[in-house]
Amino acid sequence: MKRAVLRRWGQRLGPVLLWTILLLAATIAANLVGIRLAGGIESWQQWMDAHAGHFLAWRLLLYAGTAWGWLWMRRRLLAREPGAGPRQRLLRTELGAVLAIVALEISRFAQAG
Repeated sequence: MKRAVLRRWGQRLGPVLLWTILLLAATIAANLVGIRLAGGIESWQQWMDAHAGHFLAWRLLLYAGTAWGWLWMRRRLLAREPGAGPRQRLLRTELGAVLAIVALEISRFAQAG
C-alpha cells in the first residue's frame, strides 16, 4: 500500500520537478541573453526599470489567468467533494495564495520606491 502511494506521488512529482527546472533554466537563459544584448548588468537593470510597467501588466495578466484556472478547478472540486471540509481547505489555500501575491507585489514596489 505504501509503495503504491509513494510511486503515484513520485509519478506526479517528476513532471512538476522537470517543469520547474526547465522554467528556471529558461529564466536564467533569458537574463543572460538580456545582459549580453544590453551590454552589461547595469544597462540590463536600467532596461528592466524602464519597462517595469510592462512587467506589471504581464504579472496582472498572469494572475488573472491563474485565478480563472483556479475558479474552474474549484467548481469541479466542490462538485465532486461537497461539504464543509473541502470548502474550508480551499479557503485557506486561497487566502494563503492572495497573501503571498500581495506580499510579493508590496516587496516589488518597496524595492522600486
